[in-house]
Amino acid sequence: MTAQSNEFPPPAVVLVEPQLGDNIGAVARAMANFGLTELRLVRPRDGWPNVRAYAVSSGATWVLDGVKVFDTTAEALADLTLVLATTARDREMAKEVLVPAEAAKRLREVSSAGARTGLMFGSERAGLVNEDVVLADAIITIPTDSRFTSINLAQAALLAFYEWHKAADTTPAASLDLGRFDLAKKEDLVGFFSQIERELDEAGFLFPPAKVPAMIRNMRNIWHRAQLSEQDVRTLRGIVTALVHRPHAKRNAERDAAKETS
Repeated sequence: MTAQSNEFPPPAVVLVEPQLGDNIGAVARAMANFGLTELRLVRPRDGWPNVRAYAVSSGATWVLDGVKVFDTTAEALADLTLVLATTARDREMAKEVLVPAEAAKRLREVSSAGARTGLMFGSERAGLVNEDVVLADAIITIPTDSRFTSINLAQAALLAFYEWHKAADTTPAASLDLGRFDLAKKEDLVGFFSQIERELDEAGFLFPPAKVPAMIRNMRNIWHRAQLSEQDVRTLRGIVTALVHRPHAKRNAERDAAKETS
């Protein structure tokens, strides 16, 4: 389960002139996924509220219920201290360009002091115009393959929100969830070790004698690293038994087949 710090207030999300309720809903859903709650709309084309936004949000209704609508971008940003604008277009102005991870870091640094921050996104058709971008402190550009750089509104929002969340996330980089399976007890493991080592010895695998202790240690280390469950041990012991008795089973099958054809 994800562990997330709520120490810093999340940035407000500002959508400037969004056209489709579907995209507003998709952004709200992404916000809910990563702990952002405040959505501001500037001149939404189809007005507000929007039925399609609620339908596409997949239940993130608390985000949409709290939407604030503004007539101008300046009004929507008025109470924010740090605003970062997501755009890939060259605006011919001196603006620092950040990747999403660096943007998340700076947003958290500012919000840790109690200041309000914001992430601004433009319309689906044309993105942000210069008059909007000039109000931002820096630009977020998402690195993409140079052969195809187009990212839609919901995609850009999801990536930015994910980086915000990840910056304080403490989920382990890797884990093994055995779920309903219990790890095997040592006595079960030793029983399995004894069985497979006995059969390997009879098959001539454990040779020469001088190397046998080291071979056994290496094999046991392999099984220990596998973190075998009780069911795993039962399955492996069954496999060894089946392989050991395979020649007899094959001979019995050949004998039965011969009787049927005689």
